[in-house]
Amino acid sequence: MTSAVVVLIKVYGRLKEIELVTENDFQDVVHALALSPGFAEDGVAFAACASGLYKSHDGGQTWASAYGSLDLSALLATPAVAISPAFATDRTVFAGVSGAILRSQDGGESWQVSSLPTPAPLVSCLAISPNYADDQVLLAGTIEDGIFRSADRGAHWMLWNFGLYDLHILALALSPNFEEDDTVFAGVESGVFRSTTGGRSWRELPFPGDLAPVLSLAVSHAYQFDGVVFAGTESNGLHKSTDRSQTWARVGAEVITGSVNQILLGSHYPAISHLLVLTSEGLFFSQDAGATWAPWPLDLPEGMEAAAIAAPDEFHPGAPLLIGTAEGRVIRMN
Repeated sequence: MTSAVVVLIKVYGRLKEIELVTENDFQDVVHALALSPGFAEDGVAFAACASGLYKSHDGGQTWASAYGSLDLSALLATPAVAISPAFATDRTVFAGVSGAILRSQDGGESWQVSSLPTPAPLVSCLAISPNYADDQVLLAGTIEDGIFRSADRGAHWMLWNFGLYDLHILALALSPNFEEDDTVFAGVESGVFRSTTGGRSWRELPFPGDLAPVLSLAVSHAYQFDGVVFAGTESNGLHKSTDRSQTWARVGAEVITGSVNQILLGSHYPAISHLLVLTSEGLFFSQDAGATWAPWPLDLPEGMEAAAIAAPDEFHPGAPLLIGTAEGRVIRMN
């Protein structure tokens, strides 16, 4: 297993190993952030970066390499990270890299490597079933090879591209009612695809092709009732569907004009219709499901750009918000 990792990282050259980051400075872009479901109590967070995967035990104040047990001779670029919904009991976290998916079942202390078929696909995103503790399902999107699916907690992976005519996967989102409806959405270069078979087959949705690529997705926590899906594009702003992705309408066009890199729904959406989107122009907040918008103040050091965000709860003054930057910092706002 270790030799597989060594082969993968040779692509990136021989660089120094980073063991401890005391100032949240990784010297590279932060691709993604993932928080423990019990973040308020355990303070556990992971940052996926071009130089590897980092873990915080204190709510994002300090960070250490999560790959120490792998004894790497070079840095392992990590575009994707995901935490089990049952992390408090199963301690499971996944990391997506070039040619493999890494799984830890002890909170990032040790790792098992599941190699993907060669030539090595680059894992771009990960999505875990809300009912992972029982169904053991998770999906991995790749840049050129489509979507891999595991039904045994990430031990084995199978490629499921039936009906998926665009293999450049930029985002994945599962229905909160996945246990019942088996619904998954994939954002791709040409638009949006949907699976109602748990990721085993796909159908292209009527998302206007001239608005693609789709970089980010979010599904309402009450999707089975309201049918709401949000899609963020590369250069045409944010779009919303209220009929299970059959038709789409642009929202926030007056302020959201560029790329939409990430969409966060409040934990009580739609009962409390809070929505936060990270764009190339900054962070924007809606209190009414996208009808109106206001800039969210980002107190970042001069010259820094937000690249990833994570919030454990609702969006309000005093609530924690972690911001990963393109310059390799993670900054916590309270």
